[in-house]
Amino acid sequence: MASGFGFLRSLRFGEPVVIVSGLPRSGTSMCMKMLEAADIPIVQDGIRTADVDNPKGYFEYEKVKDLDKGGDNSWISEARGKAIKIISFLLPHLPPENNYKIIFMRRDIDEILASQNKMLDHRSEENVVEDERMKKVYADHLIKVFSMLKYRDEMDFIEIKYNDVLSNPRPEAERINRFLGGQYSVDKMTAVVDPSLYRNRKK
Repeated sequence: MASGFGFLRSLRFGEPVVIVSGLPRSGTSMCMKMLEAADIPIVQDGIRTADVDNPKGYFEYEKVKDLDKGGDNSWISEARGKAIKIISFLLPHLPPENNYKIIFMRRDIDEILASQNKMLDHRSEENVVEDERMKKVYADHLIKVFSMLKYRDEMDFIEIKYNDVLSNPRPEAERINRFLGGQYSVDKMTAVVDPSLYRNRKK
C-alpha cells in the first residue's frame, strides 16, 4: 500500500480484509488454519470438507469463485476484520473500496504440480494440461500478479514460503503476526503447523 494513503484509507474503509492467497496447493489452507488458531475470524462456508489431500480442511467460501464475474460483491466489505482465502488468479478482481492485507503463500512450482497431480489421481481425473505448459502459465501469472500488488494502493502484502513454515514455523508466524499488527498469538499459530503434511517434497 502506498504510504501516503494508508492512514486516510484506514479512516475511510476501516479494518482491512485479511486475504490468504497464492497458487493452488501452495499452503493457503495451512495458513488459514494458523490464522484460525490465533482467533482471527474466518470467512468460510464448510461446503468443501476435509479429505485426504487437505486433512485439516480447505477453509473455502463459495462466493469467492464468482469474484471475476461481477455482480454483488458486498460480501467482501463484510469481511473487514476477518480472514478469507482467495486464489491469486482472482486478486485483480477485488474491488478498490477496501483495505487488503494479503498473505501470499509461495511454494516451488514443481511441488505444486506434483501435489495437483496427486489430487487428480485421488479423484480419478485426468491431467489435461502438460506440466511444462502449466509451469509456464504459473510463472507468467506470478510476474503479473506481483506487479499488480505493488501498484494498487489498497493492497499491502507479505510473501510467506510454504517450506519455511513447515521447517521452522515460529519465525514465519512472527512475520505474519507483525504484518497483521502484532496482537495475535504466535504460539497458537505455530502449534497447528503439521510438518508431516509436507508431501510431494521436491527432491
